[in-house]
Amino acid sequence: MINLIQKHSLFGYIQIMKNTIAERVFDFLKDFPPFDVLPKEELYTISRNVKIMYFQKDSYVFKNTEDIHDHFYVVKDGAVDIFREQDTTLIDQCDEGDIFGLRALIRKGTYIVSAKAIEETILYTVSSEMFEKIIQTNVEANKFLLASFATSTRNPYSNKNKSSLYAQLQSLQKSESSYTEVQSAQFSKNPVTCSPETSIQQAAQIMSTKQVGSILITKQEKPLGIITDKDLRNKIATGQFSIKDKAQDIMSSPVITYHKSITIAEAQIAMLQHKISHLCITKDGTPNSKLVGILSDHDIIVIHGNNPAVLIKEVKRAKTALALQYIRNKAQQLLEGYLEQNIPVFFISKIMSAITTAITQKAIMLSVDEMSAPPPTTFAWIALGSQGRKEQLLRTDQDNALVFENIPSIDHHKTKAYFLTLSKKITLKLNIIGYEFCPAKMMASNPKWCLSMDEWKQQFNNWITKPSADKIMLCTIFFDYDLVYGNQKLIDEISESIFKSIKSYEIFLNFLGLNALKNPPPLSFFRQFLVENSGEHKDHFDIKARAMMPLVDAARLIILSYTIKNHNNTILRFKKLAQIEPQNQELYHACSNAFKILLQFRTQHGLRHNSSGRFIDLKSLSKGDRLKLKSCFKPIKDIQELIRIRFNLSQIL
Repeated sequence: MINLIQKHSLFGYIQIMKNTIAERVFDFLKDFPPFDVLPKEELYTISRNVKIMYFQKDSYVFKNTEDIHDHFYVVKDGAVDIFREQDTTLIDQCDEGDIFGLRALIRKGTYIVSAKAIEETILYTVSSEMFEKIIQTNVEANKFLLASFATSTRNPYSNKNKSSLYAQLQSLQKSESSYTEVQSAQFSKNPVTCSPETSIQQAAQIMSTKQVGSILITKQEKPLGIITDKDLRNKIATGQFSIKDKAQDIMSSPVITYHKSITIAEAQIAMLQHKISHLCITKDGTPNSKLVGILSDHDIIVIHGNNPAVLIKEVKRAKTALALQYIRNKAQQLLEGYLEQNIPVFFISKIMSAITTAITQKAIMLSVDEMSAPPPTTFAWIALGSQGRKEQLLRTDQDNALVFENIPSIDHHKTKAYFLTLSKKITLKLNIIGYEFCPAKMMASNPKWCLSMDEWKQQFNNWITKPSADKIMLCTIFFDYDLVYGNQKLIDEISESIFKSIKSYEIFLNFLGLNALKNPPPLSFFRQFLVENSGEHKDHFDIKARAMMPLVDAARLIILSYTIKNHNNTILRFKKLAQIEPQNQELYHACSNAFKILLQFRTQHGLRHNSSGRFIDLKSLSKGDRLKLKSCFKPIKDIQELIRIRFNLSQIL
């Protein structure tokens, strides 16, 4: 009798333990596609049948040519590399919530790639039997799994498909385009919300009832903040806040908002830039309008293969400059593929800019770790020129600077010495990655461009109020800056100082206007291209100086005249000007389109000749391409005429 009771007790204990594990599996899977669209009962059935596997670092989950396992994998913790065994070509990196082994499960036979844990890893396995039930009973999960399969069906090693980044998913898409990122992102139109005064306990109960991983805090139907499962773990489970506190006490605020027409590419870029996993969709795209939906990173099907998400993951795990060089080389392949698919150059520039920024940030972090002591004060690393404008598609030379917080004069020399040492480490890493040292030494490793905030203010004020040809040239470079790493407040204060100086000496804009006219439209009297007369690039067309920079200079000048901040990109500047001046809308749109064409020309030429793409041999262009280039020159002439009249430059010239 006692033995029987003991057996029953043991059986009950085992059942409780199994149920507890199943619940933990359920809580994890419900936040990731395709499991997030399954009914609760169906997902719980899967969770009860999931097998849990542990892999040590560098151990294989499977190898190519090995018989396919009867399940696919979901990463619970850790990370797994999917690669070609023959030459260790990395195809994908899978971490929390990612699935792999799916294509093989459908295809049957043997694996054609290998999967290896790159750190201690826990995997959940879902059997083929369960998989078949999912695709038979749930339409949304079916679409996700088939899309995952379709995006991997191309042979990633064939020369024919080497640059095909995305599969043709006509069966899943209305659009014929293979570039799914430019399609509008599908977001949840019924976001779960609560008021700022709602208790954290009530908010958590709502999330649990609705089976969601986030809740938006709204007031008068406008989004104020967001609480996610992560907030509950980090702020409540740790005892930092009480469950009786208000939702507004732990919400992340402000939220990042977009219009409902946001594309998948824009969503991915926004999440990368802001390091967030949710975007709020509002009626007009601003925080001050009605909330209409929410878009999470789990709503976006991350397409397998060589894509920005994979590269960003690799950047995060990189330990050396050489590893970052390898990633930047892969980004170059990504760029080539985008151009071959005729993806809009504006989207390409945004994606490449996000990757470049991530690589630079990692180079900075690695360099800080190498220093003998932490930074003595806060600082900001800023990109200048084309990178500052987010227009750097090719690996050109470096243009950067560093600003550090004001410190007592007694500590200034020591502090500057620290940041110069740090800057030299950073610029050296960037050089290894493939960004050449600036020939003019416009880099933070130069003492002239590694200054305190007050020194930068004084320098900008001197350039503006006492202009000369050299100072104006420096303004055209340093006025196009973008924070890459560090203290945003330092940059904001410098921006305020620049506009204050311009306002006190408005004639500076006239000098800037004269500079914008120094390169006239690049056609001779007989409508022939103006080319270089001598030197290394004799008879070549300088697309940067003669065509692109006049548009860059014009957009910068006019946007500065309106005291508009945070618009450094040439295309976005013209877009903003078209809104401000509807009477000149057609001209600004023409300038924007011309710049896009020129940027694409330069990028394609640079990739073809492994150069900066600046100097073009016109003989290598078809008649159609030469005509297309010439069509870009009329907007240059028209915008320069507008500048000449607006800033009264005819009297000066």
